[in-house]
Amino acid sequence: MSTAETATITGAEDVAWDLTDVYEAPEDPSLEADLDDARASATRFREAYAGRVSELAAGELREAVAELERIHAVLTRAGAYSYMRFSTNTADPARGALLQRIQELGAELDADLLFFRLEWTAIDNEQAERVLADDALAHYRHHLEALRRWRPYLLSEPEERILSEKSVSGPTAWGRLFQEQVSALRVRLDGEDVSLEQALARLQRPDRDERREAAEAVIRALEPGLRTRTFIFNSLLLDKAIEDRLRKYPSWISARNLANETPDEAVQALVDAVVSRYDIPQRYYRLKARLLGIERLAHYDRMAPATTDAESMTWDDARGFVGDAYADFSPEAARIVGEFFDRQWIDAPVRPDKMNGAYCMTRVPGVHPYVLLNFTGDRRSVLTLAHELGHGIHGYLSQDRGLFNAETPLTLAETASVFGEALTFKRLLADEHDPNRRLDLLVGRIDDSIATVCRQIAMNRFEDRVHAARREEGELAPDRFAELWIESQQRMLGDVDLSGYEQWWSYVPHYVVSPGYVYAYAYGYLFSLAIFRKWEREGDGMVEPYFDLLRAGGSDSPEHLAAIVGLDVTDPQIWADGLSGIDELLAEAEQLAQ
Repeated sequence: MSTAETATITGAEDVAWDLTDVYEAPEDPSLEADLDDARASATRFREAYAGRVSELAAGELREAVAELERIHAVLTRAGAYSYMRFSTNTADPARGALLQRIQELGAELDADLLFFRLEWTAIDNEQAERVLADDALAHYRHHLEALRRWRPYLLSEPEERILSEKSVSGPTAWGRLFQEQVSALRVRLDGEDVSLEQALARLQRPDRDERREAAEAVIRALEPGLRTRTFIFNSLLLDKAIEDRLRKYPSWISARNLANETPDEAVQALVDAVVSRYDIPQRYYRLKARLLGIERLAHYDRMAPATTDAESMTWDDARGFVGDAYADFSPEAARIVGEFFDRQWIDAPVRPDKMNGAYCMTRVPGVHPYVLLNFTGDRRSVLTLAHELGHGIHGYLSQDRGLFNAETPLTLAETASVFGEALTFKRLLADEHDPNRRLDLLVGRIDDSIATVCRQIAMNRFEDRVHAARREEGELAPDRFAELWIESQQRMLGDVDLSGYEQWWSYVPHYVVSPGYVYAYAYGYLFSLAIFRKWEREGDGMVEPYFDLLRAGGSDSPEHLAAIVGLDVTDPQIWADGLSGIDELLAEAEQLAQ
């Protein structure tokens, strides 16, 4: 680990992914052939099965689902390719046009194929159970069972078709506009325009004046487009309220919980468990204020290091360090991670108009996962690399399950990513014996834990309130969003000064692109932490069960998948145990701080 001269030169500047494993180029004839195949196959599928689903024997039903999966896989591959190209340059009209074209085709074909879901869910429970009991459907049993959970909320085929086709010009379009707006943000710092990602990275610098200047610059950058982003969010809140009303969902988050195969009550139990332990972040921020030698933290101090000797890693150092951390767990995990680097499956540098944040495209049928980062060299970037590579391992191992069975609900999607972060942090801590630096590492880990668990639940509480307010009060002004944001954050942060923080909700894409998403971070983090703590206790005996869990993808319910590693996600105690783990880190930090 070496101190970097600058946060902008990391050695990752030329680390770009190679998408030719998917298609050679946008003009690749294979891309057009795939789109034609999907279109023609969808037509044939409808001609063959529309009006007949209830008559199909188990073997025939299996053939139908297999063909449906193949069609969706073709579309998913093309969609993943267009989205990845768009992610690296959201300002390029050609990339946006390709993404839009494939999304429009996807909506068109979804509308053509939705009859299958409607006819399958319309079958009475007794007949469905009889068909599903047949061994011929073993491979697709969970997928078909999961579809039937939506039965009470589905509309007629004409209504569903309208909603499907209009989605491209509705929520999908608004979501894309929001992402383009945020990706185009430029923050003026030191006489230069930098990306939002680079500006936010400065909030981890040891110098308080630099943090404050970065925060003030972000506030200035957020202001000009605030009304536009507010209107986008208002429009999407209204769109969701209309759909929820039409489908008669019990609450704004019910659709997300159904997709996550998690009852509303279980999600509320998680939320309540985390809110009941808001004493952890509040206690921690009092400790951090003392460590930083200030009376009261400002919002821009929350991610500050505990020492003034801020360190960073070059890309090559980060690659070696994260690879070694995975090797500590399993040579197989290290081998898979190595492929991402060696075979150019990662796009790492910060670039103008590149999408902010990081993601792993785990579902590229017939190929392999890809990782997108904005690597700035700080500790958080290193842990983000480990996090996304964990997603990569999950996607790599579950690929053979096929599209329908590989995709996990969001609640378990963070399993491997958080585990990878924990492995990397464990190595960071083991390599550090200086008490001050060890304290700094603990502070960083607690920062991340609170950000992933407590902050995400606080954001869930903000989201809950804005959905309710939009439905009760009508269109919300920017000041109303700010009021709801500050109230929900202050409850979690306690004594932290949030002056100037009022508009920081407006660059977060999850509310806009994936309503209800954020609690899954807390769920996945605490679940993964439970697996990690189990591995620390039981050692190598947990390696194969863990890999079995990842290989299973989403081929079973969360309860059954968790049982593979000996855990029960229906027991609220799992959340209490995970929060206790964070509390233990804080206790060690408090002891070192003495």
